[in-house]
Amino acid sequence: MGTHQEPGTTWQRFDVADAAPLLLDAHTRVTSWTPDAERLLGHSASEAVGRSAGELLLPEDAARVPELAERCRANGGWTGLLTARHRDGRPVRLKVRIVLLAEKSDPERWLVLLEELGRAPGWDMSRGMLERMVSRSSVGIAILDTDLRYVWSNTALSRFGGGIPQERLGKRLADVQPGLVAEEYEARMRLVLKTGQPITAFETVGRVRSAPDRDSSYSMSFTRLEDDDGHPVGVFYTVEDTTERRRARQRLALLAQAGQRMGRSLDVARTAQELADVAVPGLADLVSVDLLESVLRGMEPPSGSLTGQDVASLRRAGQQSTTDGALEALVKIGAATSYLVDSPPVRCLTSGESWRTERLDPLARLWIGSLPPGRQATFRDLGLHSAMFVPISARGVTLGVATFFRREHQEAFDEEDLGLAEDLVARAAVCVDNARRYTRERDAALALQRNLLPHGIPEQDAVDVAACYRPADELTGLGGDWYDVIPLSGARVALVVGEVPGHGIDAAASMGQLRTAVHTLADLDLSPEEVLAHLDDLVAHSTRGPAGRHGTVGAGCLYTVYDPVTGRCVMASARHPVPAVIAPDGTATFADMPVGPALGVGGLPFEAVELDLAEGTTLALYTDGLLGGDGTEGEGDACPTDLDAARERLRRNVAGVDPSMNERCCAVVDRLLSPRRRDDAALLMARTKRLAPEHVATWDVPADPALVAETRRSSTRQLIAWGLDALAFTTELVVSELVTNAIRHAVGPVRLRLILERSLICEVFDGGASAPHLRHPRTTDEGGRGLLLTSQFTQRWGTRYLPEGKVIWAEQSLTEPAV
Repeated sequence: MGTHQEPGTTWQRFDVADAAPLLLDAHTRVTSWTPDAERLLGHSASEAVGRSAGELLLPEDAARVPELAERCRANGGWTGLLTARHRDGRPVRLKVRIVLLAEKSDPERWLVLLEELGRAPGWDMSRGMLERMVSRSSVGIAILDTDLRYVWSNTALSRFGGGIPQERLGKRLADVQPGLVAEEYEARMRLVLKTGQPITAFETVGRVRSAPDRDSSYSMSFTRLEDDDGHPVGVFYTVEDTTERRRARQRLALLAQAGQRMGRSLDVARTAQELADVAVPGLADLVSVDLLESVLRGMEPPSGSLTGQDVASLRRAGQQSTTDGALEALVKIGAATSYLVDSPPVRCLTSGESWRTERLDPLARLWIGSLPPGRQATFRDLGLHSAMFVPISARGVTLGVATFFRREHQEAFDEEDLGLAEDLVARAAVCVDNARRYTRERDAALALQRNLLPHGIPEQDAVDVAACYRPADELTGLGGDWYDVIPLSGARVALVVGEVPGHGIDAAASMGQLRTAVHTLADLDLSPEEVLAHLDDLVAHSTRGPAGRHGTVGAGCLYTVYDPVTGRCVMASARHPVPAVIAPDGTATFADMPVGPALGVGGLPFEAVELDLAEGTTLALYTDGLLGGDGTEGEGDACPTDLDAARERLRRNVAGVDPSMNERCCAVVDRLLSPRRRDDAALLMARTKRLAPEHVATWDVPADPALVAETRRSSTRQLIAWGLDALAFTTELVVSELVTNAIRHAVGPVRLRLILERSLICEVFDGGASAPHLRHPRTTDEGGRGLLLTSQFTQRWGTRYLPEGKVIWAEQSLTEPAV
């Protein structure tokens, strides 16, 4: 019986036939009291029934009742010694055996067998009672001899097939149940006969004669039977049909698996494939998922009943099979799927109701109408015998259809299978709809972000650049951080990194406004501190009035200008972390520069710092998300200890020499960012280059108009040396006009500089503060055409102001001469 014997007990063999039986319920209350129990303890049935078992014992043993109840449940029973109190008050020392009555339809009950120590066995009435109990039990019970042949079985065992008890006598298990792997069970019985150790609750799956067309599950227990001398005389086993419990566990496990595996990616096609993966092989042998094309594209599906045109737009989004070469080979993932008119899948889609058939017509062809004649196949060809179609619907809108087929599973789909399929599809439908709506919103968000962030690094020869951007909201990809590389006049470049408080679409829109403003100010060739001052005014003005936007208030920005001709770098900061400067040998430090107030909050003026950088120096410009900040406080507001530690961590990661800028930039970001970060992060790394001295030519021009001709000839000789003879005429015209204007209208010394980079740059320096203005002269005017011709013959021109004066510059293409 698999019961547990109390350690340390020694007595003669327990004879269950001579014991006094009684029954206890799950709460250890007496529910049945026999005359043998009354004779043993003196209590009548009316006195004992309803009382707790502990009330019949001495106090020290009564206290053990809860513990013994748990041990009985854990071990299937218990055997040991207890002391009861007789009705006349004297103690009665008892041998006790407790056995669980495992009846599927009844609540938990325990059979208790009592025998007084030292009493002689031999009560025929008790033996007969036990025989009646096991013969009428709902649990299948059998006794086999040592050759494992049936010598006795109860009526309940006949429900599993194999004949009535008389027909089993003398037969082996393989004779009565040929569908089972008899050798496996008999091996366990022989082990029990050999060791005496019982095997309890052994669950197995097989096919018995009572259900030959499906797999059934059974729970079996084996116990050795012994004679009075302890020698084995046979095997006693019980069996209970647990098929329904097993199927219920499988359904719950499949639903739990679906909850874990489906919908994690927020990708429509992947979610459809996850539905197919979950359902095979637990529910079906072949599953396909077809979705409307509009759903796959993230669009809103048609409301109401689907039409034939809607059904024609189905596409195969997911499929899975236990074997290759069936329906999955006929329709590929992503291919259009058209079903025949009035076929079950079409009726399922248009009606919104599930459809199930236990047996498919083996000679019928597939309902797919898009297959060419040579690829048409019958259900017999594919080995399919049972099918279900379930509409994929969410929020009252049909998104597609899921198809379930059975091939290796011999049993047909039943109503419980259809209910399970509908539960799986309902969960998947919510995930698909969420993924569809997310796809639409994400596509819009990404389109906005792509338009707001740089589409690529512009071509220039001042620095080698790598950039990496990580939004805090990885789902939408939107954030308020940005970076920029802006080519300036004179072969210079502006490096910009900034951040707007907050996340999501509002922060992205505010960031787009600031980025546009920075580009506009950069075109004016303003110094870094002037750019930040104008940005500060812009943000402050945008917040005034009831309709003002406050999203950009508190934004930060670092604006840096690098000149490859001189190697000079000028930078200014508005509440932004100072950049790291990595020397050519890999040593990393932080720039020593003042940090101004955040944009729009007012306060002290912005200040710039000027650095001389050796060629190969790398600037690392970053937002405070890379320091572990939350985006709500400036660098100066952070805890000094935390900020110092974060800065040191960043310094260690950017230090060193790595020829691959892109790989290094992304690696630094990945190492520094926490998976649970709350702030966006951007990193812009720029390795400086120097323009070769032979690509720059400079002349000091005396303030004498008569010497302009010599200046033109000098510039022409330089162009010939550079191999730019084709640009000589245009360059002479530009030099003549710009130098002449400087001599006539400016004050102080005049200097001409030619720079050969990606274009030919002509610059004229003077000490004046007034800028020339382009005008359109009349036909009768004798002058005023110089700047107009310059603008026509060059790519672009402009004015740049310096503390000591101004620069008028013009650029010419090296590949497309203006004339």
